[in-house]
Amino acid sequence: MTSPTSDTEYADPAADEVVADLRALDPDGSRTARVLRRTFDQLYDGQRTGRYAMEQLFKTEKTHFGTLVEINLQRELGLSDGALLDFRIAGHEVDCKYSHTGAWMLPVESFGHLVLVIQADDRASRWSAGVVRVSEENRRTSENRDRKTGLNALGRSRIRWIHHDEAMPPNALLKLPPASVGRIMEPRSGQARVNELFRRAVGMRLTRTIIATVAQQDDFMKRVRANGGARTALRPEGYLILSGDYLVQQAIARELGVEVPEAGELVSVRVTPAGPSEGVKIGGQWWRVRAPGELPSAAAPSIEHVSAAEAELRQAASRLART
Repeated sequence: MTSPTSDTEYADPAADEVVADLRALDPDGSRTARVLRRTFDQLYDGQRTGRYAMEQLFKTEKTHFGTLVEINLQRELGLSDGALLDFRIAGHEVDCKYSHTGAWMLPVESFGHLVLVIQADDRASRWSAGVVRVSEENRRTSENRDRKTGLNALGRSRIRWIHHDEAMPPNALLKLPPASVGRIMEPRSGQARVNELFRRAVGMRLTRTIIATVAQQDDFMKRVRANGGARTALRPEGYLILSGDYLVQQAIARELGVEVPEAGELVSVRVTPAGPSEGVKIGGQWWRVRAPGELPSAAAPSIEHVSAAEAELRQAASRLART
């Protein structure tokens, strides 16, 4: 990632005003992080193509990424169009430039103006965004044949970071070993691929986009459900599939000590019967996370059969955890 060092003695009140406005629109960076996640997924188009990584894209698609980031970010944050450049923020013209590597290419029309520079790494699940002025002293003297140039070392040191090296919603298929992804994508059946995903991505937050990429079918969420989907197929093997769309299932994940799925996400966990002192009560019985290599001893509980009283207690606990 780009170095976070900055030239604190360099004054640029307009840049400070733009940074303040953008921070007010997205204080914790979560909105921008979601935009970047959606933009990666939009270009991969995994449901139709099965793609999930930048190296699988065509060169022209990679080039188009920056334009999509600009469009999607403007919609998300409600940014105004600029008269000369991409945006008008805090009364100032601001260009928007994206680079996977941090080597932003700056056109002649941005010279002298402020630029919102954005960088993201899908494999590392990290991103950064900052504001810098493309002044003569901040940019390189060399240009390419399109008369575009980049920031020099001084210019990089003068980036006002809005968010630096922040977490982005992860791409589970890039977190798994390539051999595991190969085994997931190997079966011809979409249902078989989804089943294998939940077996191999235990404890990982899986988005609907990941499910769609693996299933490559219009009814991809049907491949998860209990009525014939992965929940049915994997229960005998001890797998519990928890959804972030339900407070009670989030609470179960929290109690088991595994990754808690957010809305629109799923997490699979392999469980085994336990005693009250070491387990979590699910559906009237006690369960714990199965240790690696531990032999299966029972089918996973059915979360559909959790009692109303038990569900109410868990939902209350989950609400408290969110506040």
